[in-house]
Amino acid sequence: MTQTKPLLLQLIPFPSLDRAQARLDHNFNVVRLWEADDPRAIVQRHGNDLTLLMTSALTPTPAELMDQLPKLRAICSVGVGYDSIDVRYAQSKGIQVSNTPDVLNDCVADMAWALILGAARSLGSAERYVRSNRWIEHNKFPLSTRVTGKKLGIVGLGRVGQAVADRAVGFRMDVRYHNRHPRDDVPWTYAPSLLELASWADILVIATVGGASTYHLIDGAVLNALGANGILINVARGSVVDEAALALALQQGQLGAAGLDVFEAEPTVPQALKDLDNVILLPHIASATKETRLDMVNLAIDNALAFIQSGKVITPVPPLNA
Repeated sequence: MTQTKPLLLQLIPFPSLDRAQARLDHNFNVVRLWEADDPRAIVQRHGNDLTLLMTSALTPTPAELMDQLPKLRAICSVGVGYDSIDVRYAQSKGIQVSNTPDVLNDCVADMAWALILGAARSLGSAERYVRSNRWIEHNKFPLSTRVTGKKLGIVGLGRVGQAVADRAVGFRMDVRYHNRHPRDDVPWTYAPSLLELASWADILVIATVGGASTYHLIDGAVLNALGANGILINVARGSVVDEAALALALQQGQLGAAGLDVFEAEPTVPQALKDLDNVILLPHIASATKETRLDMVNLAIDNALAFIQSGKVITPVPPLNA
């Protein structure tokens, strides 16, 4: 007798990852919400039978949706961040929430370094200089900033932050970091104050969590402390940076340059930032390699399978305070 596959609600597709989708379809009876003409009707039809939900770090997964799924017991998310998921509400209802840590550390750290080099060496404007034939006409591209030997500050020394710091060794950098609490398992100096770290650093990399606790953590005061020659890099969440203050600091020469992979209202990017030549703007692609995205999706599927088999996900989001 054929065993019925567990029912799973998938909120978004896995772009360009057919193997991963095939694996999910092989193990679950998948309800593809993104294909539905009337998503509400689909949720109403299957709501009483769904125990599993597949989402992503950037896909809104609110309490309202959970309330429509009374038997929901596990939310498996693709991505590290979970500020788009109402985790506190889920945990209060006994719903496990999992994410996909570690598998994207290297790609995100690599991209942080691409942005560091790009912003410091003016690679974006240099590339535009060549494409617009100004090299032929003027041959006077401005001097840029050396990276080797600079002071690197990291806001949020978690998995990604540590991977960024590890890469600084090859650039002979002095590294310091700011966390809620100092770590006793790393060789780098702890800065108890964010302003202190920004005042010391030549380059400040944002690798902290998103959400209400870090909203606009990087404000005008921090940017002013980083200074006219300073460089800001953000591979965390757009909400961590006050974008209006950032644009103003770059416009007025209070900050040297910036490299941004994330924005507060993605995919909308403030025109004030688009108009500047001393900022590199990327469409949130730090983890967007074929290898890493496949690893992320497979870990999310592993979490779903583990829940079915044992009642527990493999990589649960830690309990959040109510």
